[in-house]
Amino acid sequence: MNLLAKFFSNARKPSGTLGKIMIAGMNIFHSPVAAWGLSHVDISEPSEIAELGCGGGKNIRDLLTKYPAAKVTGLDYSPLSIAKAIAYNREAIASGKCELVEGDVSAMTFEDGRFDLATAFETIYFWPGLERCFAEVRRILKEGGHFVIVSESDGQDKTSLWFKQYIDGMNMYTPPEIEYALKSAGFTNIKTEHHPKHSWIVIIAEK
Repeated sequence: MNLLAKFFSNARKPSGTLGKIMIAGMNIFHSPVAAWGLSHVDISEPSEIAELGCGGGKNIRDLLTKYPAAKVTGLDYSPLSIAKAIAYNREAIASGKCELVEGDVSAMTFEDGRFDLATAFETIYFWPGLERCFAEVRRILKEGGHFVIVSESDGQDKTSLWFKQYIDGMNMYTPPEIEYALKSAGFTNIKTEHHPKHSWIVIIAEK
C-alpha cells in the first residue's frame, strides 16, 4: 500500500501518526458540510443527543452550541478519535454536558430509548450494513426521536468515488438507497435535502 492509500485509509478508523493528521483534517474540512446539514435540523430542545462516529469531536461542540441544554454522547470505534474528541471537548466533559464512548455503531451498549436525537456526520460510508446499523440507531431513540444523516457524497459524485478506491470498506450510497434502508429499519417521515451546488445531502428520519 502506497503512502497516499495508507493516509486515506485512516478516514475509516484513524490510527497512528497518519490517523492524527486525518482527524485534525476532518475537524477542519468537514465543517462546511456539517454546518450546512445542521442548519436543516429543526428539532426542539433535545435533552439527550448521540453523535455517532464522532471523529475528532467538533460536531459535538457544534451540537452543544445549537442545543445548550442538551447532553451529547459521542461514540466512535477509533481509540484515537475518542482521545481527540475528549481533548476537543474538555470543558463540556468537565461540566457534565458531554460523554465519550468507544464502541461499534452496529452493537451499541446504550439502553433502549435513551436519546431524543442521533446524528451521523460523514460516517455512514463505513458502517457495517446500513439496515442493521440503522435498526440499532432506532433502538436507542425515544419514540418520536430523530436520526440525522449528513454526507458530502450523494453516492454519485466523482470526488467521493475517487476516494473509494483508496479506502477499504468504504461504500457510497444514493439518497434513495439510504431512504430504503431507513424504512427497512422502521423509520418514518423521512425527509431529504440536496445542496443546490454540491453533492451534499442531509436526511432526517423519525422513530
